[in-house]
Amino acid sequence: MSDLQHTGDEPIEETLISHLVELRERIIRAGGSVVLVFLGLVYWAPYIFRLLAHPLIQNLPKDGKLIVTDVAGSFFVPVKVTMMVALVIALPVVLYQIWAFIAPGLYRHERKLVVPLVSSSYTLFLCGMAFAYFVVFPNIFHVMAHYNAPLGVEMTTDIDKYVSFVLTMFLAFGVTFEVPIIVVILARTGIVTVKKLRQIRPYVIVGAFAVSAVVTPPDVFSQLILAFPLVILYEIGIVAAWIFTRKDGIREQEAEGQ
Repeated sequence: MSDLQHTGDEPIEETLISHLVELRERIIRAGGSVVLVFLGLVYWAPYIFRLLAHPLIQNLPKDGKLIVTDVAGSFFVPVKVTMMVALVIALPVVLYQIWAFIAPGLYRHERKLVVPLVSSSYTLFLCGMAFAYFVVFPNIFHVMAHYNAPLGVEMTTDIDKYVSFVLTMFLAFGVTFEVPIIVVILARTGIVTVKKLRQIRPYVIVGAFAVSAVVTPPDVFSQLILAFPLVILYEIGIVAAWIFTRKDGIREQEAEGQ
């Protein structure tokens, strides 16, 4: 992507075409990295699915089991899971291709800010997925399995519906763990102040419970297990925003003094 300062020396059509060509190359590279990782993992697709289903299988009652209601479900569901795993693994390459495309159009201070934000966002998203897998899933499935016992029904879950539920929870907790990054960005860009973030804390708490009620299963424990981390991460974001804005204020004062 050519520097925006040099676009005046070239016809607009040529500049646009060169940007589109580079965008196509970046998309091909990003998609190719995902496909490459997928091809390396597809042989182990059944084992990857078993690993994903482990939290549920461990909490199934004696007669509980996973079932397939679609003719081709036993093939496509593990493949879909493997594709999602490949996307998560190759995500740094995808983010780099996006960064390489937009970087020439950013100011120097914006480039310095984007790299740590992207890397920390990716790390926090993985932490959210890990929290869901190791903490949330075992507890939720344990509670849901015991709900079925008084009803006298057997717990037989379709693998496609199970994967859809798991992916939704991964996305919910991954986005939840991005809250500190969002709060810092809002504070550093001047959209809201740290004081305002503290003032709206009660509304954030209510919103956290509302979101958890929509995303998680309809039991109090599942809602609390999402709402509490969301509130805690919001508080961490406020502290981080205060630290960053304070440093920016000190730098501005030093620049004015000089």
